[in-house]
Amino acid sequence: MADIRTYPLARHLRGTATTRVRHVRRGKLVHDGTGLSFFYRPLSAVLSEVPVDDRELPLLFHARTADFQDLAVQASVTFRVTDPATVCARIDFSIHPDTGRWRGTPLEQLAGLLTETAQQQVLSLIAARPLAGVLADGVGQIRDKILTGLTGDQRLAETGIAVIGARVVAIRPEPEVEKALRTPAREQIQQEADRATYQRRALAVQRERAIAENELANQIELARREEQLIAHRNPRTRGGQGGGRGRPRRHLLWPDPRQPPRPRRQRPGRQPAADRQPGARP
Repeated sequence: MADIRTYPLARHLRGTATTRVRHVRRGKLVHDGTGLSFFYRPLSAVLSEVPVDDRELPLLFHARTADFQDLAVQASVTFRVTDPATVCARIDFSIHPDTGRWRGTPLEQLAGLLTETAQQQVLSLIAARPLAGVLADGVGQIRDKILTGLTGDQRLAETGIAVIGARVVAIRPEPEVEKALRTPAREQIQQEADRATYQRRALAVQRERAIAENELANQIELARREEQLIAHRNPRTRGGQGGGRGRPRRHLLWPDPRQPPRPRRQRPGRQPAADRQPGARP
């Protein structure tokens, strides 16, 4: 926006390097260019200010595919004004001589013109293809269609507007449809995750089984060695070696109750107690 200062009976305008200012007085062009600075009378001056820098215009519109699915297309278009005189003649870019503000909304008119033209180009492309095809490889085709349609539009060329580039940011279906489309991929990923989990658990079970078998084998080996050690320390507990050697010996001080009592042995020269006379010494 131009910088305007107020003086008695006059105004001073100072433009910028990216705006084209046109000063018309009494139907004649007095000043025309970028970066101008001049005095003028507010009662007889007609001023117009046209931006000549590159402008970014975001686009958001809806389209319907061949299988009757709604799509939201988000894109952006870069444009510039190449003929300020023609644009001023077709769109109102006049500014107030005291404040320097636009009297109308010229940029909104340009945005509406570009948006409608781009949407018209995209609708025909999306309507001829199904949803899956548009989501798979429709970004490049939509971008090329927008750029080709805007650069070849006759109305934009006659207005003095040149389209430099176009970009497609996103193509999104409705939330329910998008969720349904994501379900198969999510299920496949979940199945792969479950398969990996099961394999990890099976491997853990096999390792635990191997550890348990190893511990059992160690216990059996320890028991066998302990038996060998006990047999080595006590030979009488061995079986099947040398007939009755493995039988435990009975203690000699205790008689066997199953056998009759043995007669007592008499010393030579000593009479039994029944044959001795009373008072006699043994």
